[in-house]
Amino acid sequence: MAKRLNDNNAISDVLKEFIQANKLQSGIDKINVRDAWKNLMGNGVNNYTSEIMLKNSTLYVALTSAVLREELSYGKEKIVKMINEELGREVVKEVILR
Repeated sequence: MAKRLNDNNAISDVLKEFIQANKLQSGIDKINVRDAWKNLMGNGVNNYTSEIMLKNSTLYVALTSAVLREELSYGKEKIVKMINEELGREVVKEVILR
């Protein structure tokens, strides 16, 4: 049975507790990483992005342009850093471009 809180709590605290109790953080991370990629990369890259998937701490990105894939491969560390800064914590440790 769920525990009942008698005190007035901030909604953010209640949501954090709910996420933690139900082990939902990995699913939320997957959604947040997709949103961060779309925000950071812009329309030019997003037009050639066909799939974004987070498994464990590895971000898999499927691109339809070989030229763009090669260009982005030079800045993988920067992409990891930018996404983690956007999310406010270290979620992604490696990026694999397909």
